[in-house]
Formats: sequence, C-alpha cells, structure tokens
Amino acid sequence: MRMHTASMPRFSTRPTFTVHVPAGAIPKDGPSAGVTMLVALASALKGIPVRERVAMTGEITLRGAVLPVGGIKEKVLAARRAGVREIYMPERNRKDLEEIDPVLRNSLEFHFVDEVDDVLREVFTIPGVVVAREAAAGRAR
Repeated sequence: MRMHTASMPRFSTRPTFTVHVPAGAIPKDGPSAGVTMLVALASALKGIPVRERVAMTGEITLRGAVLPVGGIKEKVLAARRAGVREIYMPERNRKDLEEIDPVLRNSLEFHFVDEVDDVLREVFTIPGVVVAREAAAGRAR
C-alpha cells in the first residue's frame, strides 16, 4: 500500500471504510490478518510508514479488541525467516509461545496487545523523532 499513497484521494470529510473478509475464505487467511490490514490502511491514510522488521497478527472486533488466532508457531517461524525482529500478537496468545524453541523465542521481541490502539501507538515511524520505547531501550536509530 505504501507505493500507492501518492495516488490516494485527499478526503474533505471523515471517510468510513468497511473491509469484508468473506466466510468462504480459508479460515486462517482472513481473520488473523485483521490487525495487519488495519495498520496498513492507517499507514496509507496517514502517509506514515510502519517501522521496519515488525510483524503482527490478530483478529479485531468492530470495537477494536484484538482476539486470539491460531498458528502462532508457524507465524513466528515465518516471521523470523523473513528477518522480523518484533511481533505484535494478541495477549491471549501469550501461552502459545511455550511451543516455540527458547532460542528462537529469545531472538525476537514480542508485544502482547488487547486493543488495536496498543499496536497503532507503537508501529509507526515519524522521521526525525525517536520512538520513546526504542530510546528507553537504548536502541534509538
């Protein structure tokens, strides 16, 4: 979506979007991408990219709650292979990390969230501004 932001319309009123993931879709494909689809849409509308090397998963409700998803072990393995350093996932999936090899688990930073706002507050980059969490951890860019 980032490459299409220049061609996105400028809205004079507050836009409303509805993203429909049909029930006929493969069950693991649609719902677990809810957080990711919302963040991608927000990034495109704000014109602010998401930090690099970040992955996310989680189904979201209409009120913004992040619900647990399946296949965490496979998603973590795929993310690591893709060079991801941080993963945002539902708090209720915390227990699923027990299935993951400790060496792999310790090579990544996990953020557990209950609300989509928790993700939106942390994943965007703002040029020239150090993200507070990174500065506190001594990893300012």
